[in-house]
Amino acid sequence: MDWFYSLFFGGGIAHAVLTFALVITIGILLGKIKICGVSLGITWILFVGILLSHCGMTVNNEVRHFVQEFGLILFVFSIGLQVGPGFFSSFKHGGMTLVSCATAIVLLGVLTAYVIHVATGTPIPTMVGILSGAVTNTPGLGAAQQAYADASGIQDTTIAMGYAVAYPLGVVGIIFTMIFIRYALRVRFEKEDEDLARLTNEHKLAEKVSVEFTNQMLDGRTVAYMRDLINRQFVISRILHDGEILMADADSRIHLGDRLCVICQSEDSEAIVAFFGHGVEMDDEQWGNNTPHSELISRRILITKPSINGKKFSDLRLRTKYGITITRVNRAGMDLIPYQGLELQVGDRVMVVGNEKAVKQVADVLGNSLKKLDHPNLVTIFVGIALGVLLGSIPLLNVPQPVKLGLAGGPLIVAILIGRFGTHFHLVTYTTVSANLMLREIGIALFLAAVGIGAGSGFVDAIVDGGYRWIGYGFIITVVPLLIVSVVARLWLKMNYYTLMGLIAGSTTDPPALAYANATAGNDMPAVGYSTVYPIVMFLRVLTAQIFILFAL
Repeated sequence: MDWFYSLFFGGGIAHAVLTFALVITIGILLGKIKICGVSLGITWILFVGILLSHCGMTVNNEVRHFVQEFGLILFVFSIGLQVGPGFFSSFKHGGMTLVSCATAIVLLGVLTAYVIHVATGTPIPTMVGILSGAVTNTPGLGAAQQAYADASGIQDTTIAMGYAVAYPLGVVGIIFTMIFIRYALRVRFEKEDEDLARLTNEHKLAEKVSVEFTNQMLDGRTVAYMRDLINRQFVISRILHDGEILMADADSRIHLGDRLCVICQSEDSEAIVAFFGHGVEMDDEQWGNNTPHSELISRRILITKPSINGKKFSDLRLRTKYGITITRVNRAGMDLIPYQGLELQVGDRVMVVGNEKAVKQVADVLGNSLKKLDHPNLVTIFVGIALGVLLGSIPLLNVPQPVKLGLAGGPLIVAILIGRFGTHFHLVTYTTVSANLMLREIGIALFLAAVGIGAGSGFVDAIVDGGYRWIGYGFIITVVPLLIVSVVARLWLKMNYYTLMGLIAGSTTDPPALAYANATAGNDMPAVGYSTVYPIVMFLRVLTAQIFILFAL
């Protein structure tokens, strides 16, 4: 039976794989248990790892560290790819508010830690470790350790011990804050969904309106002439002229009394309607979308051919070749106004208007095959990870230790950039929702298991030797700044709760909290908020940890 004992408490690859598998399996099963309707979900993996590690099921430190960092990279990279297409537009709509709130959380956390140092006499190096654990920021811990060693010439083990003791309750404290805010401020998900839908409608990039043409000055002019005159982006897909529905193009002439089906940016719709005439009520059936005998049909066509990725509408010349009109492009849930210079991506859905034969021909050109999207684009993923690691390793400041984005910040930023600009380099960035979710869940599960296994061996001893006080200090550092800023953001800034959860998770650079927020919200808003604040928060966490250390020297 020696082989059996060695498999559970020995070493080697088989032992490491078994340990990680058991930690993750038991943690996920415990995560399904709810107490008063609340569950910590996947965070249970962390505590199972601590327990099994304390019982002797440890893993070689180098192997554990690799699994921890690689799991974190998979998690943040998949998030970056998902939110990348809409990241910059979301940043325009409230991004500075999110960054300001996150910065306030970081600075309040440092202030809270300093107040506790003054009140209790806890050494600053230990407090920096507790601070890093309380906000679950491993790069800050590493930077603090290195800064102290470089400046003093010795290692202070209490930095890492404070981190290990404060980390588990730090994770709980972050999630506790989300839950507390939800019930204390009486958040109702139904109302949040309504507000989110209204916000989405306000910021959506395309809107369809029906207009009766009454502008006598432009009677008989072409669509192209009018587009140049008003200098706004719009597409006229169909014209109702003398009872007949015609497909429109740039050379189509518009006459008084014609009715126009116009697709434009939502903020331009009022001006465009006033320019042409006045709005009228016409539904899709009246425009011929659902009329069997109509010559014109409209279809959403999925772009699946890799050869189309990164090409512009002007390169494809679809209107010239097939006589169709592209009225909208849906990308990552957002409708875009098509124009000749718009670059297409695999996974885009384009709305095509034309006769049935022409629409089928365009579908063949663009692909329109769901099966082709099932194949993962591994080149994009691993090229992005490599570039992200490179970016995360570049020193940004020296105070006295180089400040870096790290193995989480670098891949996240690169993933966002690839998700937005990857087509410029002919990179296929599309992944199915299920594939993205699989990568994300595997990554966070491996990360939590590795952190728990690493913290378990000294966890109990540290608590018995007086470290139990550090747990309380860490919880205060976690909760107080989050509660203050969350109440202000919710009551004064009227921030949507889903976005607020992303802000809380991002300001603490905490993947488990983001996983909880995503599962609770059921939409991408927490991930968008998290990604918006993560880069600046990572930079500030590393910077403030090193500056804090300087006070001890």
